Amino acid sequence: MPDATVEPIARAFDLRGRPTSFTRSCGGARVDLMMDHVRDLASVRDATERLLTAVTELDNAAVAGPSRLPGWSRGHVLAHLSRNADALVNVLEGRPMYASASTRDADIERDAPRPLEEQLEDLRESGARFLRTGAAPADWSRTVELRNGVTDSAARVPFRRWVEVDLHHVDLGIGYELEDLPEEFVSREIDFLAERFAGRADVPVTTLDAGDGRVRTTGGAGSGPVEVQGPAADLLGWLCGRRDGTALTVRGGPLPALPPL
Repeated sequence: MPDATVEPIARAFDLRGRPTSFTRSCGGARVDLMMDHVRDLASVRDATERLLTAVTELDNAAVAGPSRLPGWSRGHVLAHLSRNADALVNVLEGRPMYASASTRDADIERDAPRPLEEQLEDLRESGARFLRTGAAPADWSRTVELRNGVTDSAARVPFRRWVEVDLHHVDLGIGYELEDLPEEFVSREIDFLAERFAGRADVPVTTLDAGDGRVRTTGGAGSGPVEVQGPAADLLGWLCGRRDGTALTVRGGPLPALPPL
């Protein structure tokens, strides 16, 4: 996808932020995050099927048309999803995620203009490769390396793929919206993004209230906190750069400007 230093909308996927740990802060308490890679793989399978079913309804002209990501056609989004599946297979099998940043970008540009049937076949087959790799016996507690030297637990990789599939489905602009995302996904992705901004000196201390009974704290600058409240879909959209935050209620200061990660 477009580089996050240029396109803030990519912040949900950029891997240059600090590694995500297996705990989070909720109301001053530390809560253990138990990654269930088997359950997440099932969610990846479901999300992929939703995507394939929706894309099947397109035609070649629609695939060549613009997506919601600046500078990318729907073909770019689909090509990226296919190559990301292969990249995460590399991660799980101990190889570099991509040969290089330039190779990654060139592969997406090469594959973006393909007709619908080729895009579907690639998306289906690359997704199946990822699921087969995820189903193989492995030490899911091991540390793996992603892009730009970022490391994470192998158990987190299926959720990362789920994020790619479901949020990029929204990015296609074909009728699947943030409000359609599974509730569990939305809650967990808000947690993930809140932790990525936690401690940032360029983000004021901010509390996030999605009305789900939990308040997340993120940022790290100033005395704060700035209180941001609203529907979970709008809160997620703001955090991942897909909505401008105008639907949110803000107290204690202006809505923070979130930097690309």
